[in-house]
Amino acid sequence: MLTTARLVLRHWREDDLDAVAAMTADPVVMRYFLHARSRAQSDAWVAGVRAHFDRTGFGIWAVEAPGVAAFIGFVGLSQVPADMPSAPSVEAVWTLDRPYWNRGYASEAARAAMADGFTRLGLDEIVAFTTVVNTPSRAVMERLGMVRDPTEDFDHPRVPAGHRLARHVLYRKKRDA
Repeated sequence: MLTTARLVLRHWREDDLDAVAAMTADPVVMRYFLHARSRAQSDAWVAGVRAHFDRTGFGIWAVEAPGVAAFIGFVGLSQVPADMPSAPSVEAVWTLDRPYWNRGYASEAARAAMADGFTRLGLDEIVAFTTVVNTPSRAVMERLGMVRDPTEDFDHPRVPAGHRLARHVLYRKKRDA
């Protein structure tokens, strides 16, 4: 578990499943992904996140805002899949439910997750990537002190060629940066 001034990043509980399923079924929340998730897809995703924690000792946390909500989204670190251009690497990940946007929660939680990655895990670098049009996440990356090299932009291998979400930007942050 990680804590910040306003948030708790914690392991997943069974009572999070309904909230994450509702959040990832929302087409506005998922507008920078190929599609919203069904309940079965959402549950399978959480199972995969739990398995990642068991396998690696780190992962994507459920995020709670005490006194505000028991679940506001998820933030954490994940191994980048082998088919991605930045692999092997560890990626900072975040998605918050709509009522919790524009409050600084994503930056605050991601900063805590990245600090854990640099200290406890001893990572030298953490990456983040998103579609070019995802300006809210790109702003979070920049607030986190991550740096983009436009020569590393890429077409996501799991997004159909020519799709509006295909082109991605890659940001990096070094431990000492």
